[in-house]
Amino acid sequence: MTLPETATKLPMIPLADPGAAYRAQRDALDDALGRALDSGWYILGGEGAAFEREFAAWLGLPRAVGCANGTDALVLILRGMGIGPGMTVCTVSHTAVATVAAIEMVGATPLLLDIDPDTYTMDADELAAVLEDPPPGLPPVRAVIAVHLYGQACDLQPMLDACEAAGIPLIEDCAQCHGATLGGRKLGTLGAAAAFSLYPTKNLGALGDAGILATADEELAERIAAIRQYGWKSRYISDLVGVNSRLDELQAAVLRVRLPLLEGMNARRNAIAEAYDTALAGTSLTPPARRAGATHVFHQYVVRSAERDAMASMLKELGVGTGIHYPVPVHLQPAYLNRVALGPAGCAETEAASREVLSLPMFPELTDEQVARVCTALRQVAG
Repeated sequence: MTLPETATKLPMIPLADPGAAYRAQRDALDDALGRALDSGWYILGGEGAAFEREFAAWLGLPRAVGCANGTDALVLILRGMGIGPGMTVCTVSHTAVATVAAIEMVGATPLLLDIDPDTYTMDADELAAVLEDPPPGLPPVRAVIAVHLYGQACDLQPMLDACEAAGIPLIEDCAQCHGATLGGRKLGTLGAAAAFSLYPTKNLGALGDAGILATADEELAERIAAIRQYGWKSRYISDLVGVNSRLDELQAAVLRVRLPLLEGMNARRNAIAEAYDTALAGTSLTPPARRAGATHVFHQYVVRSAERDAMASMLKELGVGTGIHYPVPVHLQPAYLNRVALGPAGCAETEAASREVLSLPMFPELTDEQVARVCTALRQVAG
């Protein structure tokens, strides 16, 4: 693979650009921030309560609870469900390390399963096998965290069936799928509870760290709402062992501006994805797989190549930024190497994907001219 002779030094198109999102919404965001600042109440006030109501209504669930970040959203769900030491939680290794970190933060044991190589989400057959015949030497499996990756759904129904048969909850990690659906229902409404990261680069992002969780279980929501603030049900009295994980009013105000814009921003992501699909037709690269019966919201547009690193270098020379999600599976990272349990497949597909996946620029503020440049570059390097 060699660099095309037509390569020229052009302004770099970034993988993501949170600053562009702010500039596109500057007036509305500045007004919202001013309103929150003028209120004089900056933690667990009116903005946060309103965003929780609005997010729950948008999602179609009765309750949502804001918190400090997406990792904490997972931790709070696990704590609220009583998951902790002496229990195993199944998830994947092809994910942001936050998913696995959350399991260990509550003292539970992670069991990392392999992925479907087409969608990069949990292998539903391996999960069913593990729940039916758990690996020896581990504490009993008491929960599953299914990660909806890159903007589309896991093969969720067989996972839900397997969890129901085992009598354990399935938690949806929705950090990358705000607004995606499966079978006509929004992701985050199908499991026992769902965690959403609201990090600035997410489809629905704040201007700093933020997170929210949602559930149809009112009792669970009430328990989590107490746990996120020292276990208080009344001020200064800890009825439960809790933590400090609160969504601040400034971020809530920002998110209230952005939530009504999310469908439009997701539509723009899909339009960009369709342009990339067209550019890849007839090349050595295949567009990302779409799950039947699901809608994809393209948090990332991910292609796969055995010559991934060379392709990334060539795209950089053509002014196109790229990323790798994720370059090292969790079970091979130094902090986890040789100490986390793997499912019977040994995460072979996960390791293969980590050597080949490449994420292309994807954010709603990409201009038509930038999208055209990416498409031209793709045809040059993959043609």
